[in-house]
Amino acid sequence: MRPAVMVVHGPEAFDQGDVAWLLSHVRPGRVIVAGVMARTAAEESGLCVEFDGRPPSRVILDTEGPVFLCNRGKTPHSGRVFGGIVASRLSMRGLVHVECSSGTVYSWNGGDPLLAAGLAKITGYLPEEAASTDAPQEGRRQIRGCIPGEPVYVNGIVIGRATAETVVLKSAGGSIVAVSGIELKPHGMEKLIRRGIPDIGTAWCKSGIVRSQGAKNAIRACRRGKVLTIDHCGHEIYARMGGDCCGVLAIGDDTTAVCGHICLHRGIPVLGITDHDCDTILLSAFAPGSVVLDTRPERDDDVGSGIAASVPEYAVCWDDWVQDVLERFAGRVTVTLDLREVRP
Repeated sequence: MRPAVMVVHGPEAFDQGDVAWLLSHVRPGRVIVAGVMARTAAEESGLCVEFDGRPPSRVILDTEGPVFLCNRGKTPHSGRVFGGIVASRLSMRGLVHVECSSGTVYSWNGGDPLLAAGLAKITGYLPEEAASTDAPQEGRRQIRGCIPGEPVYVNGIVIGRATAETVVLKSAGGSIVAVSGIELKPHGMEKLIRRGIPDIGTAWCKSGIVRSQGAKNAIRACRRGKVLTIDHCGHEIYARMGGDCCGVLAIGDDTTAVCGHICLHRGIPVLGITDHDCDTILLSAFAPGSVVLDTRPERDDDVGSGIAASVPEYAVCWDDWVQDVLERFAGRVTVTLDLREVRP
């Protein structure tokens, strides 16, 4: 049998050393990383992997030959729940799932028994057969494995905080409404709807912090290039960032935190537009040259849209452009973080 393909979900499997250990013991033929923060952790690890921004289920469906999912959930329960969700989206295809948080090799829905047995033997993890019951319901979505109090996201935007282990959302009246298990955040819902009502059945939904480990520092990137605008959609940054990016305009508290974290290990500075409406989804860290602004009493959306309208399509000097923004919006913003090496 040819070497299996390992599809990795989430940053924790890299941060806790699971991927490196599995690479040395299982020796998969390929390692494909699914997800945004997993990519950040993977790049920092220096391991030889491939990147695919699609959900793990889509990656697995399009991968030929033996394939297994590697995940480290925030708890063993949430890890098992996640495996069941992925398995439910694979139609008639079973899933072999290595859950590092519990040391279990799940064989979901009749997943390859030889692959599961081989992985259990190599890793010393306990084998377990499981059946997924997470059949999708049209117009409804369950987000399971939540911890009460943690943020809940839809398409990268925090829409509220969990009040139960399972959050239920549904489409109704041309919008998305809460059924149970969540205290909605009106401003978050407003941001989500402003970007267009998503199909709740296929939207990217999750709960919890984005990553528990801090990002690693890197040497400052090129100071001249194009400025990328990320408006309340930090999960899109990899898909939109080109090699000529010299800095990122990040609109929103959580978006600023995500962009700062992702850009730090690449040495790319961020101009963050915030109004202190954050949900503490990860440890904030920023590359040299970064500046964070507080727009209160105005909303970051309003000031951010004005700054975004002035972002040129041509290459600029990042430091000059940031200074120009500070001068033009001097009466509307307060600098709360300034990591420029040379300040006026």
